[in-house]
Amino acid sequence: MRVHRYSFQKKKKSKEMIIGIGVGAAALFLCLGGQSTAVEKLKQGFASFLYEEVLDWYMPAAGSQDLPSASPLGEKGIAQHLLAHFFPVTGFLSQEKEALPDYPLQVESELSYEMILAWEASDENYVDEETKKVIAASGEPLPQAVEEMPKLTEEADLAQGAATAYDAVGTYGMRQKAVTYPREKLNDFDYLIQNFYQVDNTTTIDGNQLNAAKLLEKNMKLTHDASTPQILIYHTHSQEGYADSIPGDLGTSVVGVGDYLTNLLTEKYGFSVIHHRGTYDVESRDHAYSKAAPALEQLLAENPSIEVVIDLHRDGVGENTRLVTNIDGKQTAQVMFFNGLSRTTKMGDIGYLYNPNIEDNLAISFQMQLAAAEYYPGFTRRIYLKGYRYNMHYCPKTLLIEVGAQTNTFEEALNAMEPLADVLHTVLMGQQES
Repeated sequence: MRVHRYSFQKKKKSKEMIIGIGVGAAALFLCLGGQSTAVEKLKQGFASFLYEEVLDWYMPAAGSQDLPSASPLGEKGIAQHLLAHFFPVTGFLSQEKEALPDYPLQVESELSYEMILAWEASDENYVDEETKKVIAASGEPLPQAVEEMPKLTEEADLAQGAATAYDAVGTYGMRQKAVTYPREKLNDFDYLIQNFYQVDNTTTIDGNQLNAAKLLEKNMKLTHDASTPQILIYHTHSQEGYADSIPGDLGTSVVGVGDYLTNLLTEKYGFSVIHHRGTYDVESRDHAYSKAAPALEQLLAENPSIEVVIDLHRDGVGENTRLVTNIDGKQTAQVMFFNGLSRTTKMGDIGYLYNPNIEDNLAISFQMQLAAAEYYPGFTRRIYLKGYRYNMHYCPKTLLIEVGAQTNTFEEALNAMEPLADVLHTVLMGQQES
């Protein structure tokens, strides 16, 4: 037995040596130029061999990650990655300013781009109308334990108690803080995450990107008056309704909630608001974001004065979960701010879903979250961070807001617009104390 094992190991090492030499030669060849049909066919053949055979032999774990049959890296990307992996010295030969990405970060391809758009559109929880089950992005029903948000920390519990005991003075806009979060504590990344964020396990973030001091110093104040449009409200998922919504009646869905928010912002706070009631998920939720994008682009092009974009949604939770709190004696649906990071744990930074406004997106949602936590404790759930982009790249001050869930009543969702409008006014007018 010992002899056979030794023989097998020798053969294995020999095969590794042969394939290693082949990898080097093939990868170097793929990096070369050449535009002839014959050369291109040879390059494609080598790319296929490297991807399907060599990757399985040397990196079986990478091959088990449900990767597409065609590499998103392309021929040259495969060659560069394998050269860097097997022959690290080749990295010093590159004249590029940025280091090569780690597998499986992307070079743009139409196939993977289309797949990402589909995943993005179905990346939020939704409720199957027939089964009434909450469906996750994977297509599987969510267990109750996953649907519910983590419990608040002890300090947040104390803030909730303070809000209950607090008696609001006067109207919205004259309210006093119920609780104050020390700014020095917010600069602790662990404290910040535990109290203000829920990071989905499909993405990652660190203290460099999620820095409270930097997020708070961003100026979210509007730069012009209401003589021209300032705020745009729209709905990627217009068909999301509530427990007592009337099927087919947008006025009782999340779109109706947007109507009320528009009225509050214009009539009570004096903002100039456009409410776009277009529908992009009537037949299917698939590609809802890409379907909404042209209309969003047109609206922003026609109204360049718009500084704030709000995509208003409704979440999906287990039937036994109630996202409700009491504000000023009213049963009020809780809201949740949602940010896309254009980054997944599998793909890393998604270059073809580049968002130059991520820092500003994170800043406005955090300033909104902090103002809500201090003026209306218990009103918001933690900010949810996930991959992909969600059309948040069109405008720096973009908010994706989940208003309650299918277990809330329409009235509870409407009631939520009153504190939400007040928090928007506080942040956009620069009235929050530092």
